[in-house]
Parts: sequence; C-alpha cells; structure tokens
Amino acid sequence: MEENQQDEMLIRELIQPLKNSAGWIKFLGVILIVYGALIALTIVGILIAWLPIWLGVLLVKAANNTNSAYYQGNRFAATAALRNVGSYFTIYGVLALIGIIFSVVAIVIVIVTGVLWENLDAISNMYM
Repeated sequence: MEENQQDEMLIRELIQPLKNSAGWIKFLGVILIVYGALIALTIVGILIAWLPIWLGVLLVKAANNTNSAYYQGNRFAATAALRNVGSYFTIYGVLALIGIIFSVVAIVIVIVTGVLWENLDAISNMYM
C-alpha cells in the first residue's frame, strides 16, 4: 500500500510541470482544431486541414491525460500525456524541417531565375 502511494507521489511530482501548463496546452489544442476547421472551408485547405486538427487533438489529449495523471496518480495517463506531447513536437519538427527545405529550394530557384533573366539577352544572342 505504501509503495503504491509513493508511486502516485512520484507520478504527481514528475507530471507537475506539465500539469501547470495543462490549461494552456488545451487552449492551444482547441485553437489548432478551430484553425484546421476554418482551413477546411477552402478547397485547397481541405488537403491540409487534417494536420492542425491532428496536432490540436494531440494537445487536448495530452492536457486531459496530464490532469488524470496528476489527480489520480495514474502512470498510464502520465505516459500517454508525455507520448502525446512528444508526438506533437516530433510532427512539428518534421514540418519545420520541410519548411526550411522548401524555403532554401525557393531561394535557390529565385536566384537562378534572376540570374538567367538578367542574362537572357546574352543567351539569346549566343544562339542567333
């Protein structure tokens, strides 16, 4: 019995920092879900609306599991909360990496296109 209480206290102690932010985590999750729903109202947005909705659901689940873990000392809820937060950051990191890659490619394309456009007269005279 005493070991069970120690486990619950340890879980509460470990989940405390996440529990302090649970309100903000849930708020951000709801905002992402609403944002995804608004994106889905456009034709192009339907293709990408699932992503913010998915991220929002992960955050709402994390907040709910955090509260459950803290108030009930439930280690499975604590693990689920941490897994959801980890998934959120993994997905967001991959999206950030994709954004950086697309930005670099776009910059290279703009520079190459500008150089070619600047030298268009010289290139066309060369072949005439």
